[in-house]
Amino acid sequence: MGKKLFVVSLGCTKNLVDTEVMLGRLKDYSITDRVEEAEVIIVNTCGFIEAAKQESIQTIFDLHSRRKRDSILVMAGCLSERYKEELKQELQEVDLFTGVGDYDRIDRLLAEKKDLFKEETYLIDNEERIITGSKHHAYIKISEGCNQRCSFCAIPSFKGRLKSRTVDSVIDEISRLSEEGFYDFTLISQDTSSYLKDRGEREGLIRLIERIDEKFPLKSGRILYLYPATTDHKLIDTIRDSKSFHNYFEMPIQHISDKMLKIMKRGADADRTKDLLYRMREIEDSFVRTGVIVGHPGESEKDFQELCDFLQGFGFDRINVFAYSPEEGTASYEMGETVEPKIVQERLEIMEKIAKESMYKSLNSEIGKKIEIFLEGQSEEGPYLLSARKSSWAPEIDSEILINDSEIENLETGKLYIAQITERVGDKLIGRILSNG
Repeated sequence: MGKKLFVVSLGCTKNLVDTEVMLGRLKDYSITDRVEEAEVIIVNTCGFIEAAKQESIQTIFDLHSRRKRDSILVMAGCLSERYKEELKQELQEVDLFTGVGDYDRIDRLLAEKKDLFKEETYLIDNEERIITGSKHHAYIKISEGCNQRCSFCAIPSFKGRLKSRTVDSVIDEISRLSEEGFYDFTLISQDTSSYLKDRGEREGLIRLIERIDEKFPLKSGRILYLYPATTDHKLIDTIRDSKSFHNYFEMPIQHISDKMLKIMKRGADADRTKDLLYRMREIEDSFVRTGVIVGHPGESEKDFQELCDFLQGFGFDRINVFAYSPEEGTASYEMGETVEPKIVQERLEIMEKIAKESMYKSLNSEIGKKIEIFLEGQSEEGPYLLSARKSSWAPEIDSEILINDSEIENLETGKLYIAQITERVGDKLIGRILSNG
C-alpha cells in the first residue's frame, strides 16, 4: 500500500486553491480522513485575524496528539509565513515548516525533509491541482497579494504586493478544467478588481471577462471580492452584460462613515461606495454581498449607528460581520483610541442581528419563484433531503436550498435543474425540482 496523506485547509478559498496545488504535487499519496493512519499530515494555516490564528494552532496541537509515531507533520501557509521564526522555535510538535511561496514544491520539502520559505509569494500558473469538494465547481485564483493598505489588514505583510496571472494563464486553466468536466467557476483573489494593475493595465478584470466571453462563455460563473477604490461603473456594467458571469457582486465595504473609511484607509469615501452599491442593486436579478468590521479604533457610537442605518436601508442579500481584531504590523494596531471589548461585543451582536434579518428578507424574496439550481448531493439536514444552491450563489457561503420533492427521477449531483421555492425554514429555503435546467 502507498503512503497516506491527511490534509487540513483552514481559512479562505484562496488557501483552498493552494492546498489543491499541494495535493496535485502529492498524487502518489492516498488521501485519508483518519489522521491516525497518515504518514504525512499537512495543515495549510490561516493568519488573517486572531481567531484564525488560534484555530490554526489548536489544529496543530490536536493532530499532533492523535498522529502515529514517525509521521511527518507539516505546517504551511499564512500563519507559518507570518510568524515563521517564532513558530519554528516554539512549536516542537511540527516537523516541517513552509510558508506561502512553496506550495508547488511540497514534494521537494518532504523528500529533503527540510523547511522551505521562498522569498516571493507563490502565484499559480495553471499547475495541475486536485479539485476538492465538487465535481462541477472550481475556484480560479487570478492574482496573489494586495497593494491596498487598509489600516486593519496584515495580509500585505506576509502575502506581498499584487501579482497577477496573465490572461492566457487564467484562460488556459479554465479551458483545462472545462475539459475535465467542470462548468461552474468562481474567480477569487485578495483584490480581484485590481487584476493586472501590477502589469500596467487599468481595466484588467474587464479584459479578462471579455476574453472569457469570447473564448467560451461559461455555463455559470461569479466574481468574488471587488474593492471600492478599484471598482467603477464600467466594471459593474461589464459583469452585467457578460455571457459568462452572474450578476453577483461581492464588495466588502467595512464601514460607511466617512470618518471611519478614512481611518481605515479604504481609498473610497461614503459617496463613492454608495454610488457603486446602488449601481449594483439596480441591475435586474443582482445579488449583493458585503462585509463590515465593528469596533475598529476610532469608531464612535455615531459612526456605528450610521453603519447600522445604511445596512438596514440598503437591502444587502448577505452581510459578513467581523469584530475588529488588533493585528501586529498594521496601522490600526498603533492607534491609541480603542473601543472597549464589551462595547465591541455589543455592537457585534447588533450587527449580526441586522445581517440575519437582511438575509431572511433576501431569502423570502425567492419564495414562489422558479429558479435554476445546482444539485449538490445529500443534505446533512436529514436522510430524505437533498442539498442545492441557486446557480448564481457562491458555494457554501450563500446558504443552502433543501430539496424535499421532485417531479423527475434519477437526479444527478452536479447537474442543473429548475426548482420552485416553496418556503423558508430558518436560514434555508425549501424547494421541489420541476425539470432539467
